[in-house]
Amino acid sequence: MKKSNLLFVFVAMLFGTVAMAQPGDIPNADPGKCYAKCLIPEEYESITEQILVKPASVRTEVVPATYETLTENVMVKAESRKLIPVPAEYETVSEQILIKAETKRLISIPAEYETVSEQYLIAEASSRIETANAIYETQTEQIETAPASTKWVKKKADKNCLSADPNDCLVWCLVETPARFKSVSRKVRVGCPSGYADNGTDCSRSIEIPAEYGSRKRRVVKTPASTREEVIPAEYKSITRRVVKTPASVREEVIPAEYGTSKTKKVKTPASTRTIEVPAEYQTITKRRLVRPGGFTEWREVVCGNKITTSLITQVQRALIERGYDVGPHGVDNVFGTDTKEALVKYQKEKGLPIGQLDKETLKSLNITNY
Repeated sequence: MKKSNLLFVFVAMLFGTVAMAQPGDIPNADPGKCYAKCLIPEEYESITEQILVKPASVRTEVVPATYETLTENVMVKAESRKLIPVPAEYETVSEQILIKAETKRLISIPAEYETVSEQYLIAEASSRIETANAIYETQTEQIETAPASTKWVKKKADKNCLSADPNDCLVWCLVETPARFKSVSRKVRVGCPSGYADNGTDCSRSIEIPAEYGSRKRRVVKTPASTREEVIPAEYKSITRRVVKTPASVREEVIPAEYGTSKTKKVKTPASTRTIEVPAEYQTITKRRLVRPGGFTEWREVVCGNKITTSLITQVQRALIERGYDVGPHGVDNVFGTDTKEALVKYQKEKGLPIGQLDKETLKSLNITNY
């Protein structure tokens, strides 16, 4: 109910004319500006004071007497003497007797083995002879089958011969017969392929085949078996026997006088009284004291109704949200609704500002200057 009344007052002061004030009461009013009386909350301060719970007092306390005990010796029996036989003193001595003499024995130390990796020869390095056909080419050459020669060739008789013997008229010509040749083709060996050598019969080359090794593990003797000599110590037995340390004798003993103790109590400090001051007891209390009464202030400049724009409402809502005040579920919605007004009133109360108006002091506190 109180909250609703406050909002009603706020709306009435923001948008209406308050009946308790007349325009003529506003001092130094400027044309075009709006003024309103704002509600100022009561301001209290907490003060701490001490109140007397129990006054100071004095009490008397009895101090009891103190006593001391005095002790003194009195003789009860005089000094005397007596002979006391002193028995012989014996002592027990220990001695070692040999039970078993020292001996020796040989202890076999087995060989120690370790596993080593080694390579073994699978196939020794070797070489093999690789052969290839020789390279031949076909060559053609002329072979003389008949050498050049001359021969006589009988020609016909010269018809102008004058001899009657026809044999005399025969004409023999020495004709040169050229040599005769025959073309013969044959395959001629011209060499071997690259990398091969000519051994006269064919072509060959030697190819080196590396040795082939395998890897295997085997146990080898790391430390050969041996023996060590161990000494078995002699065995002894401890025996004890009593021997006379001091022979028996007689000694004179003085029996001292006997004294008794007599105790008496004596007053050391007599009984007395003392006065003890008991301080007053106080209790600290905290109470509220009115510093400034609340109520309506003098006239303050406020934002005129026609200047409460959506831009100004937006600035007010954002400033309140930044300071942790809830302006409603819609946040910044540019509407000066109930939630925004409640947040503004709460802010004004907590900051000690005039309540109920968008006055200049509140806007300055919200860092709003441009509107």
